Amino acid sequence: LGKQDYKKTRPMLRATRLKAEAKKTALGVKEVALVLAAILVFLLAFYVFFYLNVSNEVDLDLDPDEN
Repeated sequence: LGKQDYKKTRPMLRATRLKAEAKKTALGVKEVALVLAAILVFLLAFYVFFYLNVSNEVDLDLDPDEN
């Protein structure tokens, strides 16, 4: 009762442990995609902010009724 057919050798136990640790610490595809999406959204917002500021300044400089 409760007897194992075989006993795992030390290298097998070590390999199993290393595999489990690697699985815990490995970054998944979902996490990488979320980080890349966040960076892309930040860069897009940065670009839109400066685009709108520059376009408003150009419109003010080209005011034809200033003369």
